[in-house]
Amino acid sequence: MTFEPEQLGQSTEELAATLKGLRKAAGLSGDRLAKRMNISQSKVSRIENARVRPSIVDVEQYLRGVDAPPEAIDRVMSLARLANTEWRNLRNLRRAGLGTRQAELKALEASSGHMRYFLLSLITGLLATPEYIRASLTHSPADTSKAVAGKLERQQVLYDTSKRFTFILTEQAVRFPLVGPHAMAVQTDRLASLTHLPNVRLGVIPVGTRTPGLPLNTFTIYDDRMVTAELTTGSIVFRDARDIRSYLDEFAGYEERALFDEAAREKLREWSSACRGDL
Repeated sequence: MTFEPEQLGQSTEELAATLKGLRKAAGLSGDRLAKRMNISQSKVSRIENARVRPSIVDVEQYLRGVDAPPEAIDRVMSLARLANTEWRNLRNLRRAGLGTRQAELKALEASSGHMRYFLLSLITGLLATPEYIRASLTHSPADTSKAVAGKLERQQVLYDTSKRFTFILTEQAVRFPLVGPHAMAVQTDRLASLTHLPNVRLGVIPVGTRTPGLPLNTFTIYDDRMVTAELTTGSIVFRDARDIRSYLDEFAGYEERALFDEAAREKLREWSSACRGDL
């Protein structure tokens, strides 16, 4: 089944209608199907009316419940995968406003218990100094004042000890000269200071470290329910459990090879001193 990136995340209605058609073709009521699936009739109704996005597991259970014919299974599973993968076009995000994007991220962070960040090329806003944040938005054609304020406000979540954060940064991400040497030294010192927070685990991967795979992009994992992967022209949101597991496994591989605690602080001090040596 072929598709355009813009179709990602937009097939929920088609999926719902297809599933409902399969149930009716099987001669089953919503209540009888719910009993076969061992779920509530109201959940069947919400799935069929596109009021919820069913997980891949939900769809597999549904297909078994209606004894779907083999020729329907591949198409329905393709629709389910599309519905659980969303393309966020950078142009659309800019039209919505950078402040809106910060509000979305704040809501995601508020609803998550453990957030894992793999940072390949730049430092994320949660860890950034005001000067670094402003520099990261220099090329935006929109007014960035609300975005800067939103990023700084979001940093307060790091001090919520009911939440856990794991950040893994490559040396490239830490040392990319987005700002001048003095500001880079201050930014690197901030990273070192954040390693002392009890709910923050911050690791670095120096250049030359052998990793289990080839890092291709920055990504964030929210608990075990969602992953966002950053690309040049936008981001992809994954909700399929199999995709999430792949990213969790990849993250675990980087975590095994990263430097943490005093080893990370020592390396960050070295990089900060190198910045000051450039002054």
